[in-house]
Amino acid sequence: MQCNSIAESIGHEIKAIDHLMQRKMIMIASKSGVDKVTVMHGWIIGYLNHNGDRDIYQKDIESEFAISRSTVTNILKLMEKKGYITRASVASDARLKKIALTDKGKQTGIILQKAVDENEKNFDRLLDKDEKETFLRLVKKLRYGLENS
Repeated sequence: MQCNSIAESIGHEIKAIDHLMQRKMIMIASKSGVDKVTVMHGWIIGYLNHNGDRDIYQKDIESEFAISRSTVTNILKLMEKKGYITRASVASDARLKKIALTDKGKQTGIILQKAVDENEKNFDRLLDKDEKETFLRLVKKLRYGLENS
């Protein structure tokens, strides 16, 4: 099925929602004094925060966020330069670098989690439980299909 207009395009709607969500997150974070963190940095900080009980490597971030190795490399270099993360070599394989949050990264993570929670509250106000479950099922189906095609 071909879409007749941009208004009927799934990709367009996903991009528009992503833009609106990012703008709200930046606004919320900036009110808390965090203004130099990109939204992608925030998602990675949140991922590291939620997985603090295990070792995280670059390939984990590539997979979680479906972004290329070169993009992740550049993001991690900048995050390290800004003091949000450290990358340390692993004794068993010098090519691997374990990624960990610094204290600054952990503090920033707390602030950014508030922005994520605020967005999720907005979604919960807009969608009932069944709509949210259906939406998540469909979005995951699209992601899986795109990753495996």
